[in-house]
Amino acid sequence: MELKPQIIKKDGKNEYVVLTYKDYLKIQQALEDYQDLIDLRKAKAETINEPSIPFSDVKDEIKKQGKKE
Repeated sequence: MELKPQIIKKDGKNEYVVLTYKDYLKIQQALEDYQDLIDLRKAKAETINEPSIPFSDVKDEIKKQGKKE
Protein backbone atom coordinates (compact mmCIF):
# COMPACT_ATOMS: atom_id res chain seq x y z
CA MET A 1 0.00 0.00 0.00
CA GLU A 2 1.51 3.28 -1.04
CA LEU A 3 0.50 6.33 0.96
CA LYS A 4 1.38 9.96 0.44
CA PRO A 5 1.11 11.53 3.88
CA GLN A 6 1.80 15.17 4.63
CA ILE A 7 3.65 15.64 7.91
CA ILE A 8 3.00 18.78 9.94
CA LYS A 9 5.66 19.73 12.45
CA LYS A 10 5.34 21.61 15.71
CA ASP A 11 8.43 22.91 17.45
CA GLY A 12 10.56 20.99 14.95
CA LYS A 13 8.95 17.63 15.76
CA ASN A 14 6.43 15.62 13.76
CA GLU A 15 3.04 16.41 15.27
CA TYR A 16 0.30 15.60 12.73
CA VAL A 17 -0.28 13.58 9.59
CA VAL A 18 -2.66 14.62 6.84
CA LEU A 19 -3.85 11.96 4.41
CA THR A 20 -6.02 12.05 1.36
CA TYR A 21 -9.46 10.59 1.91
CA LYS A 22 -8.55 7.80 -0.52
CA ASP A 23 -5.50 6.88 1.58
CA TYR A 24 -7.59 7.01 4.74
CA LEU A 25 -10.06 4.54 3.21
CA LYS A 26 -7.18 2.23 2.22
CA ILE A 27 -5.93 2.19 5.82
CA GLN A 28 -9.42 1.68 7.18
CA GLN A 29 -9.99 -1.30 4.85
CA ALA A 30 -6.62 -2.82 5.75
CA LEU A 31 -7.44 -2.56 9.46
CA GLU A 32 -10.86 -4.16 8.93
CA ASP A 33 -9.27 -6.98 6.92
CA TYR A 34 -6.72 -7.51 9.68
CA GLN A 35 -9.47 -7.67 12.32
CA ASP A 36 -11.33 -10.20 10.17
CA LEU A 37 -8.17 -12.31 10.00
CA ILE A 38 -7.77 -12.19 13.79
CA ASP A 39 -11.42 -13.20 14.24
CA LEU A 40 -11.05 -16.06 11.75
CA ARG A 41 -7.92 -17.40 13.46
CA LYS A 42 -9.65 -17.21 16.84
CA ALA A 43 -12.70 -19.10 15.52
CA LYS A 44 -10.48 -21.76 13.95
CA ALA A 45 -8.53 -22.19 17.19
CA GLU A 46 -11.76 -22.63 19.15
CA THR A 47 -12.90 -25.47 16.88
CA ILE A 48 -9.54 -27.17 16.29
CA ASN A 49 -10.56 -30.36 18.11
CA GLU A 50 -14.03 -30.66 16.59
CA PRO A 51 -14.53 -33.30 13.91
CA SER A 52 -14.68 -32.05 10.34
CA ILE A 53 -17.07 -33.06 7.58
CA PRO A 54 -15.69 -33.64 4.08
CA PHE A 55 -17.08 -31.19 1.52
CA SER A 56 -18.27 -34.04 -0.68
CA ASP A 57 -20.46 -35.30 2.20
CA VAL A 58 -21.95 -31.84 2.65
CA LYS A 59 -22.72 -31.58 -1.07
CA ASP A 60 -24.38 -35.00 -1.04
CA GLU A 61 -26.52 -34.04 1.96
CA ILE A 62 -27.64 -30.81 0.29
CA LYS A 63 -28.58 -32.72 -2.86
CA LYS A 64 -30.62 -35.19 -0.81
CA GLN A 65 -32.48 -32.37 0.95
CA GLY A 66 -33.23 -30.69 -2.37
CA LYS A 67 -34.81 -33.87 -3.74
CA LYS A 68 -37.09 -34.24 -0.68
CA GLU A 69 -38.72 -30.85 -1.26
